[in-house]
Amino acid sequence: MSDVAHPPETLEGWYSLHQVFQADRAAARALPPDLLSQDRDAVADALSELANPIEGGWSVPVLLIGSRSDLMLVHFRPTLDSLRDAQHRLSHLRLMESLRVTSSHLGVTEAGLYHITADLVRESEARGGSIGDETYRARLGERVERERASEHVQRRLYPPLPSDMPYLCFYPMSKKREANANWYTLPLSERSELMHLHGQVGRRYAGRVQQIITGSIGLDEWEWGVTLFAREPLEFKKLVTDMRFDRTSAVYAEFGEFFVGKVVGAGEWLGMLG
Repeated sequence: MSDVAHPPETLEGWYSLHQVFQADRAAARALPPDLLSQDRDAVADALSELANPIEGGWSVPVLLIGSRSDLMLVHFRPTLDSLRDAQHRLSHLRLMESLRVTSSHLGVTEAGLYHITADLVRESEARGGSIGDETYRARLGERVERERASEHVQRRLYPPLPSDMPYLCFYPMSKKREANANWYTLPLSERSELMHLHGQVGRRYAGRVQQIITGSIGLDEWEWGVTLFAREPLEFKKLVTDMRFDRTSAVYAEFGEFFVGKVVGAGEWLGMLG
């Protein structure tokens, strides 16, 4: 199996959208006071509706700190259509015209099954079969269903919004495809081992940081999005520093812009618009 560069099987859950905005305060202040008040109420009502949608998922407003942008909205929904509805619920409101989208990231919660895939490929080779044959698919179905049923994977695919972790960090990332560092040409067994070691770093922060991984290959420019929640924002620095010294990140990862902020109520979020 040392020469097999086979993609890992994955499990998917909720779709996600991270929207980053820069506030045009002058445009908001130009509105007559009575209209500004009405528009603020309309946006606050929409944010309240989006927070706990009937179809499942959640949305939160985030006040960014130390960024060139001011605000973020984070949405998780069961389907791409319901995610579109969440996006459009706000976009047509007049006050939202005072916010300019500076960045966005579309993805879907993902659990990569590197270890299971590597096991199945080894089994296929040992019995003289091939990847994707009938036996492979049957064994894959059994193991995927057991994996999906586990509480740990359910929380990864359908993550609850942590009520006691108000600080948020989001960043997109991709795996390198360079001549001397191409993640996608590595044998599956090597990628499986690297991801196992990478996961051990993250597990050291259990209870201190909640991590949500969203896959975006075929959906966005960046291949993954990472959303972190914590009680103490210094945990972001410590976790990401540890990850940088892991070989998976040190050799094969590239990162986009980092956005850090605090989950707030609609009133404080709208306060950025005067």
